Amino acid sequence: MDRITFFIFFTSLLSLQCDHLATKDAKKPNIIILLADDMGYGDFEKIGGATETPNLNRLADEGVFFSNFYAAGPNCSPSRAGLMTGKSPAKVGMFSYRPPNHPLHLPDEEVTLAELLKNEGYQTAHIGKWHLGELAQNSKLNHPQPYEQGFDYSLGTENNAQPSHLNPNNFVRNGKTLGVVKGYSCQIVAKECMDWLNQKNNDPFFLFVAFHEPHAKVASPPEMVGKYADQSQKDAEYLANIDHLDMAIGRILDYLEENDLMDNTLIIFSSDNGSYRLASNAGLRAVKSYLYDGGIRVPGIVKWPKIKTNKKVIHSPTGLVDVVPTLCDIIGIDPPNGLDGTSLLPLLEGRPFQRQQPLYWFFYRTQPEIAMRIGDHMILGFDRNDTLPRPHQFSQDDYSYIKNIRLQDYELYDLSQDFSEKNNIFKTHPKKDSLKIILDHQLKEIRDNRYPWRNLPLNLEKRRIKTDWVKY
Repeated sequence: MDRITFFIFFTSLLSLQCDHLATKDAKKPNIIILLADDMGYGDFEKIGGATETPNLNRLADEGVFFSNFYAAGPNCSPSRAGLMTGKSPAKVGMFSYRPPNHPLHLPDEEVTLAELLKNEGYQTAHIGKWHLGELAQNSKLNHPQPYEQGFDYSLGTENNAQPSHLNPNNFVRNGKTLGVVKGYSCQIVAKECMDWLNQKNNDPFFLFVAFHEPHAKVASPPEMVGKYADQSQKDAEYLANIDHLDMAIGRILDYLEENDLMDNTLIIFSSDNGSYRLASNAGLRAVKSYLYDGGIRVPGIVKWPKIKTNKKVIHSPTGLVDVVPTLCDIIGIDPPNGLDGTSLLPLLEGRPFQRQQPLYWFFYRTQPEIAMRIGDHMILGFDRNDTLPRPHQFSQDDYSYIKNIRLQDYELYDLSQDFSEKNNIFKTHPKKDSLKIILDHQLKEIRDNRYPWRNLPLNLEKRRIKTDWVKY
């Protein structure tokens, strides 16, 4: 090899090595996840228009809006488990919401997003609703606490703000109960976020902000309720609650701008499931607790200065289970095994995107019991033989039922043409048999790999048949 050839080879090798080191040592982005509670697809002003969300509008204008974004489940705890792990909630045993003093929780063996980021030098904080286990610790249940699942700091409530969003009395800070905290929940949460950001050091941070709004029992400032005087009192309270939530988000965004943090911060906004208020779901079918789109399709926004795509709206089916693999991809670490999500980084960079596997959902307590999004199509499966009344909380009977569940009926909708899922095309679709096989196989995996829960409650009262639990 002559000197000129050697020099070209050496400098090329050096350049590649420097590029690799630059990528490895690039400044890691701060990460904020803003999660609403029961906010519907149409509660985002750009979709529904019934309420004002100027700060969410700003977030979308400066980032990208995902028009086919999905919660990980149709109610609270399952969806949060999917967000934190990148796995279907059924895979980690979170089959429904967890009521007080119930054994359901996010198993300690699951690797959370907070744990992954903490291992990479991130400061981590959870502020707001937890709903992944008992909070504060209950010695009889001994559930993992936020600090045991990767969070350095936590101010949270086990479930909803009690007795309402106004002057809640169930906040727990790092294991210690606080009693009554004056103010509205979303503003309490926003202030705590800013206080925590003020005291952190210069390391990158991960801030999980889990608002309580607009989950019932709703409380909104009277002056904001007055903006909707043409609505019923209940609707006015709800719409004002969305306004108030947006205002709290605006306070956090303003803080980031004022403290020069926005240029290196990735922000994700979404909701844990669809709204219980049908009018908030923008014409999507059904409400919270259902696997039709009204129960699981939610606003999805990502803002990040390094977004390269020119698109302001991305239509590819995406969801909360994609957050873990996406963030792993962005910071350059291997994701845990067995994820159901797919990295969205190609979409953010304007590159071709292909899901590793379809998004799917399972919920035993309403019908349909299982759904899967394949391209533009949503296929749903029904166990028509299950006519036994079921309790609201997950019971031993429910666990045994999941072991034996079988589908007898199917529906198929082309969501590119049928936004409200009105035209069932399953019987006439040329690929119905192959779609049926895919859905049946996914249900078999759920049946065969149930998390081994113990001490589930028995003989529960307040039972109803599936079609009566949540009406819309």
